[in-house]
Amino acid sequence: MRKNKIIDLNKIFNTPANPLLLRIMAICIIVCFSQCSKDTTTDDEKVGDWARKSEFEGVGRTEAVSFVVDDKVYVGGGYDGDDRLTDFWLLDDATGTWYQKANFPGTPRNSAISFSINGKGYIGTGIDEDDNKLKDFWQYDPTSDTWTQLADFPGTARYNAVGFSINSKGYISTGYDGNYLKDLWEYDPGNDTWTQKASLGGSKRSEAVSFVYDNKAYILTGTNNGSLLNDFWVYDPANNSWEEKRKLTDATDNDYDDDYDYNIVRKNAIISVMGNKAYLTSGNNGSAIASTWEYDISSDTWDEKTSFEGTAREGALGFTVRSNMYIVTGNNSSYEFDDMWQFFPAAEQDDNNN
Repeated sequence: MRKNKIIDLNKIFNTPANPLLLRIMAICIIVCFSQCSKDTTTDDEKVGDWARKSEFEGVGRTEAVSFVVDDKVYVGGGYDGDDRLTDFWLLDDATGTWYQKANFPGTPRNSAISFSINGKGYIGTGIDEDDNKLKDFWQYDPTSDTWTQLADFPGTARYNAVGFSINSKGYISTGYDGNYLKDLWEYDPGNDTWTQKASLGGSKRSEAVSFVYDNKAYILTGTNNGSLLNDFWVYDPANNSWEEKRKLTDATDNDYDDDYDYNIVRKNAIISVMGNKAYLTSGNNGSAIASTWEYDISSDTWDEKTSFEGTAREGALGFTVRSNMYIVTGNNSSYEFDDMWQFFPAAEQDDNNN
């Protein structure tokens, strides 16, 4: 705590003191010191801490894929700045150990989709080194460490789509095939078949993010014809319908700054769920960014958290395993990353764990 200072105004000015003048000046100085010694914490000060963890053991890359099976994370594919990749790795986050697994046998690619269903991982779509858009679809079995090619995705070949799973079904939506897309397809692993579902209610888009909470899927952010999108939608597979949530540019209840909410919109970002909150970070809104936002699913509002403390990036992977959220890989301009970070949304920022 800062101690009060005793000031002799006669010594400061080295002149006979005018009592009235001294009284006025003393009041001003006391107010100044009082204000300067106050805690500068404000209501909108950001909370959250990022801690650096065990680096991804493969080469740095961007726009790879990941899925979680039985509290283990699988990461692979993507683009290292020169080549598309097929290597795959398992992360045991309890020990910070990475293990190399069987290479993906399909065409090397980036900007694909992935999800997991009933103990198996799935990968599909993407773009190859010759800029061919892809629609093949694959299953990974962690028990046997093997890959199996499944029925092709029946929508148009595309990249920068989103993938998610709900109630033992997989889904692919949005992306780019030469046209921005908003269609939705459901995959049934029981009979290896696809069914088209109701299209996204909002804008067509590429480079969006999605997350699942309470058996509903949320799709937000992304780009369409060079514009970043602010509409936000939730899909309920129980009745095959979409509902619009509050727009991202009107999402924080901060009336003092009309531009404040525009920091949420972006493309090529990551989003992960912890508890009943979702956390959006990284991406690009004209350049790579590090700002991080917490979405309160119950109130449909956003709160800004401590920015990602690694190098700002896009094309990263985000996942939650054992209630822990991580971000790994990604790129900034021509630099591809292999670092991994864990986010603690309720902690105070600590620069010593970077």
